[in-house]
Amino acid sequence: MSSAGTKQEIEIKLRLESAEQGRRLLRQAGFRVVRRRVREDNSVFDRADLSLRAHGLLLRLRRAGRRSTLTLKGPSQRGQYKSRLEDETVVSDPDALETILNGLGFRRVFRYEKFRTEYAGPRPGGLAMLDETVIGVFLELEGTPAWIELAASRLGFDKSSYITMSYGELYEDYRKRRKGIFPDMVYSDPHRRRPLP
Repeated sequence: MSSAGTKQEIEIKLRLESAEQGRRLLRQAGFRVVRRRVREDNSVFDRADLSLRAHGLLLRLRRAGRRSTLTLKGPSQRGQYKSRLEDETVVSDPDALETILNGLGFRRVFRYEKFRTEYAGPRPGGLAMLDETVIGVFLELEGTPAWIELAASRLGFDKSSYITMSYGELYEDYRKRRKGIFPDMVYSDPHRRRPLP
């Protein structure tokens, strides 16, 4: 993920049995850690009428360790991969930015947490992110389509394993199948003592 500027984001997710499985597969395929495991706290903002969502846009404030970023994502183009324009910038004071967003009429509509470790492969062209979430462990591959296909294959996955849903969509689907689940995908749910089954 770039530190600032607009880019075309192309990615897929792969579901894993565990973080240990992910670390093992990545190690065996020649990937190395380029950013150590960090807790991410992501807040998605929208207007009261959810007009950003209605237009396929996503406005996200991410706090990841000492680094915070504001990201605007354009509408997704779905196919074999998820592809969308992404504009991102580093934020020096995320609390102040959240106050500004609220003052402009934006409210947090969804919050999700995950632990992310970033890996680079033996070939340039993309990154692999090992994401430990409340609803399971995923490997996100982001890069060129050719890089994604090669990396997925080296990790032992074929195209039938590709997931193009966002974490918000995955959690919404998860909640539909269960009653009484917390509306945000967070570890800090006061009623949750361990990750969801």
